[in-house]
Amino acid sequence: MTTFSSREFNQDVGSAKRAALSEPVFITDRGKPTHVLLSFEAYRALSGQTETLVDLLALSEGVTIDLDAARAGDGWDRQGGV
Repeated sequence: MTTFSSREFNQDVGSAKRAALSEPVFITDRGKPTHVLLSFEAYRALSGQTETLVDLLALSEGVTIDLDAARAGDGWDRQGGV
């Protein structure tokens, strides 16, 4: 278990980030744990998230969508009236 005091963390964020690649890093304030630094992959595993929103919205190769939708009006016509 890797632990950094708040002061150590502020003075050497890079070391904390490198340590978090292999295990959670506990950050303490006055000797008490207050935060945990995780790699993004560790966070995703803990949260049960297997795909990001970008992954979910990305189109598979070869898939096309033909959108021919009218633009939603905003209540104003282009000549300045309502």
